[in-house]
Amino acid sequence: MSAPRQLPPRVGVWLIGARGSVATTVVAGCAALTAGLRPPTGLVTETPAFARSGLPALSSLVFGGHDTLDCPLPKRAEQLAAGGVLPPGLPAAVEAELAAAEREIRPGGPLPGDTREEEELIAAFATDLRDFVRRLGLDRAVMVNVASTEPAPTGAALPASSLYAAAALRAGCPYVNFTPSTGLHHPGLAGLAASSGLPYGGRDGKTGQTLLRSVLGPMFAQRALDVRAWSGTNLLGGGDGAALADPAAAAAKNAGKERVLADTLGTVPEGQVHIDDVPALGDWKTAWDHVAFDGFLGTRMVLQTIWQGCDSALAAPLVLDLARLLARAHELGLSGPRPELAFFFKDPVGDAPASLAEQYAELERFARRLSEEDGR
Repeated sequence: MSAPRQLPPRVGVWLIGARGSVATTVVAGCAALTAGLRPPTGLVTETPAFARSGLPALSSLVFGGHDTLDCPLPKRAEQLAAGGVLPPGLPAAVEAELAAAEREIRPGGPLPGDTREEEELIAAFATDLRDFVRRLGLDRAVMVNVASTEPAPTGAALPASSLYAAAALRAGCPYVNFTPSTGLHHPGLAGLAASSGLPYGGRDGKTGQTLLRSVLGPMFAQRALDVRAWSGTNLLGGGDGAALADPAAAAAKNAGKERVLADTLGTVPEGQVHIDDVPALGDWKTAWDHVAFDGFLGTRMVLQTIWQGCDSALAAPLVLDLARLLARAHELGLSGPRPELAFFFKDPVGDAPASLAEQYAELERFARRLSEEDGR
């Protein structure tokens, strides 16, 4: 009698902000790639460097999450297709997968008027996550925060992003914060993060303007050009634009952009980044950079760049990359901050280089390590 066929392990991806634009694009995009409807453009973990790393297959990913909104995923996908974010006809082609993920979304919080204490909220979120893993027979799950940016906390109380981060660790799940929100960076969670034995990534995904800065900054430094000023403007709409209209939330976002320049240039040039909410742009954004620099004999010169992109389409493949990489790290028993994932973040964890080229080299080494660890 032949042995029963062993099914491939299934991995959960628990999204905070599960009905938002990024999360919807993640779920629809993964379904489209699995069905062969679209090529894996933008997905770093589908390139040859990761072919032997033992990452979970895209077809093995199962989605759920928390959200405070009530717009169902299939409807949200239709809205994104109407706005040009998703290809026409895709929401209908992957409606079953969107509906399956929608069934696994649980109410988030805290909502206005919620009287639950922090401990009660953390316990409730962790229970939802454990139930997701147990009920669907998953091998493991990774939490990824893709919710709207929140202002930096001003007191000891844990903001919503940190409540979710604590719940992930309590439920035994690796954690990724793709937003500038506090998340696991809250000092009140330092002990829990250290004792959890779980791997976790950095903060604030690097998808557009900062991605470009992490390439251009080292260029100026390596060519010994003196950058006098670096100013930027962002025009964006959608939920992120509305959230970043709050000066406190924008300050959290800009801190990561400025950090990249300081780390790559070795100095802090004059200039600021401005973020303007333009609702008519929807999920699209435009970023302008104006760089004033001195060349040989003090000759003054200027570099200007324009980046026009779709937030969700830039972020979604990186969310899938990070979920797969951390799930694999967790499978191999790796723990703590993973500086090897700095390639994906404005604010990496651990001792990581700032240059994108150096970060990618670290990521390739990590891919080889994941393969070698499996062969021990």
